[in-house]
Parts: sequence; structure tokens; C-alpha cells
Amino acid sequence: MFTALLLSAPGTRLDPQLAENLRSAWGGAPLDWLAPGEAVEFGMPEVPSNRWDVWAELQKSGVDLVIQKTETRRKKMLLADMDSTMIEQECIDELAAEAGVGERVAEITKRAMNGELDFEGALIERVGLLEDLDETVIARVLESRITHMSGGRELIATMKANGGHAALVSGGFTAFTEKVAEALGFDEHRANTLLASGGRLTGDVARPILGREAKVQALHEITARLGLTPDDVIAVGDGANDLGMLGLAGTGVALHAKPVVAEQCEVRVNHGDLTALLYIQGYRKEMFTI
Repeated sequence: MFTALLLSAPGTRLDPQLAENLRSAWGGAPLDWLAPGEAVEFGMPEVPSNRWDVWAELQKSGVDLVIQKTETRRKKMLLADMDSTMIEQECIDELAAEAGVGERVAEITKRAMNGELDFEGALIERVGLLEDLDETVIARVLESRITHMSGGRELIATMKANGGHAALVSGGFTAFTEKVAEALGFDEHRANTLLASGGRLTGDVARPILGREAKVQALHEITARLGLTPDDVIAVGDGANDLGMLGLAGTGVALHAKPVVAEQCEVRVNHGDLTALLYIQGYRKEMFTI
């Protein structure tokens, strides 16, 4: 049995007739609204052959479509990327802006997240441009430039209230993941470490660098420690370095992802916020914990 889920962006209205028309066309079970005007689902015996054609049409209306197996959708662990996923920014781009090299670093970041550049090489190059930056800039960026992605706190609190575990795994920096993990309620975090000496950044990062393979390793290590399997995980990310963990997890969600990333993922959320990951698991809005 499969479940088709329709989602609109928070604050917008999902047309009930659009949902009913699709349910009827696909011969689905009666509509079940998880959140009035925002998220609705219906069961069906198989995945329709025109799934992606319908998905593309719905995107024009600001609606996300997710189809998955019904019985295995509720997960026991969240594995999340940080930059442009749990926060709305790329932390290295914000540091670079303070250093006066924002545009140059942002272009490298964009290419790396699109998979056009080797992640480790791109990270080393970008960090090198931060050399001699006052270490206090990190606290300033955290305070004035970093904002949390909508729905993140509800996602983590709800999964933890239902026995789940939340891990933040980033190709960014521990100075940021520590604060973001604490603010949002993650159980643990992993990231790269910016090196500093005498209160100033050295322009280098500690080895080994946490990139695509390290995120996969984190998924294996954390699930093994908790007595879980990769199928028990819902992972979320937006960049090319997230593809490994997104492909390995039971449910891998490409959230507002780069096109080259989204096209390699079965679950794509372009309009909803992080609460979409709760609807994907079958949670109703009244079940959300804040």
C-alpha cells in the first residue's frame, strides 16, 4: 500500500478540489487531511505511471507531491544537514561577507553544492580566504546573520516526543552546529572545526574533513549505536554532499534543494517547510510538539 501526500507552503491554501481530482484520477482512498488547507493524503495500491508528470504540474501551483510506502514511513531518527536546511544561510558565506570576500566564496559554495566542484577542495579554498579573520566574528555572525529554517523546532520536538533521535551532521563548522543543535533540540552534532591561533582564524580546517562520505559514515555509526538500521532514518539536505546520506536513509528528503540534487531523490519538498517531514511520516498537525 502506498500513500500520496499533497503539501502547500505554510500560510497558503491547498485547494481541496485539486486534491479530490487527483485522488479520483488515481483511484485512491478517501482524502485524509493532516492539516486543513495545508496537507492531505490518500492511500492507493500502486505508484501511478504518470507520477512525475503530475508532480511537475503540481509544482506550478505551489504544491509538493510525495508518494511512499505507507507502512514504513514513520521513522525513529532524523539526520539533518545544517546550512540552507536547518538554517536559512550558508555559514561560510556569512563569515566570508564579514571578511569582505562574500561574493567570491558564495560562488564557490554554489558550485560545490551543485556538485560542480569537489567538496573538500572547495571547502579548503573557501576557508583559506578567511585567514586572519578575528575569531570573534563567529559569535557576531551567529547573532546577527543566522536564522533558523521554519518548522525545524517542531520537527525535532515532535520526533523526540515520539521516541526519536535527532542528529545534525554538517559540512560546516562546529562553532555553528553547537549553537544550532542546542537551540533546536538536537541530541548530537558533527561538523568540521575551524582552526584558530592567537584569536584569529588560520585559514585552515581540522582534518579529516567531514564531507559526503563522512555523513554516510555518521548515519551508519549513529544507527548502529542506537540499535537502528538506515531504514529507520529520515534524512534531509539540499546539496550534492548530502546525496550519500539521502540515498541511504529509509526516507531521504531533498528540501529546497539544488536541481541536480532534487532530481536524484524520490522525495522532494520545494514549497513546504521542515514540518513537511512530519506530514511525510503521517503526523497530524495537532500532534506537533513545540
